[in-house]
Amino acid sequence: MPSHPGLTADVASRFARIALGHVAREYPNKMDHVLDGRADVRGPRDLHPVYFGSFDWHSCVHGYWTLATVLRRHPDIPEAAAIRALFGDAFTPDKVAAEAAYLARPSSRGFERPYGWGWLLKLQAELLAHDAPWAATHQPLADAFAQRFRDFLPLAIFPIRTGVHSSTAFALTLAADYADAVGDAGLLPLFEARARAWYGQDRAAQAWEPSLDDFLSPTLMEAACMARLGAADDFRPWFDAFLPEVGERRPASLFAPVAPTDRTDGKIAHLDGLNLSRAWCWRTIAAALPADHPAQDVMAATAERHLAAALPHVAGDYMGEHWLASFALLALLA
Repeated sequence: MPSHPGLTADVASRFARIALGHVAREYPNKMDHVLDGRADVRGPRDLHPVYFGSFDWHSCVHGYWTLATVLRRHPDIPEAAAIRALFGDAFTPDKVAAEAAYLARPSSRGFERPYGWGWLLKLQAELLAHDAPWAATHQPLADAFAQRFRDFLPLAIFPIRTGVHSSTAFALTLAADYADAVGDAGLLPLFEARARAWYGQDRAAQAWEPSLDDFLSPTLMEAACMARLGAADDFRPWFDAFLPEVGERRPASLFAPVAPTDRTDGKIAHLDGLNLSRAWCWRTIAAALPADHPAQDVMAATAERHLAAALPHVAGDYMGEHWLASFALLALLA
């Protein structure tokens, strides 16, 4: 099966237009907000002067990641000036301080844990790659979320094995890019140790999935996390024990793209994201295995089928459009 051409300038431009259409769109909005009293009855832009759009806080964060990523890789796309203007308006000391102040509320301890934490740090890793003041201004938020990981992970004696926002494997995989980018000598080993403790002894995954809410494969996300955070020499034996029948396309559920029955339903629309994230995971896993691994062709073909099933649906109904381009970008760059 021919591979997808990847992040061309045309694709980057399309993704930029999609993200520009929602990161500053305040409503509709699904908030993760604890009310401590009547004074806390406030709107998205008031509470989150940077990340008030895209239907929810975390989607707005990874909408900004999408924009930053396509801008760096294709700086001459027609949308470049609009992206730079948006970032200049959003990433100001006052607005970032307000976002950080929200996190300091005692009732915000669990805010966006762990999905939004991982995405915020992945965004910061991308901002650090730009010759612009954005990362320096945004750093207090990155510091706050890095500290949340340091505080939480020693308490997290069990993983969260889901295909939705609570997935610990997904959060660690994203956040590892930040730990690498800043050379944090403590954070990356903490991620690695926790991944090994959570997943290191897993064998013969049954993959009872997907569930109707899933935009991640719990099974493949775990494998991608181990590919990212496990020792390189140890990954192949671990993976071959975890999914011993990949060459025979078993468990079968991991190899067949899924089709949402109603893309106007926000939860059912998750299944387009599942196809994209499976493609990302299969590509990530394959890249971590030797080139002569017997399942390489199967993994490559499976990733392509999932991409082909989902890429036509990145835009359309807002329930998918406010977030799917980010997952398409993960897959295309894997």
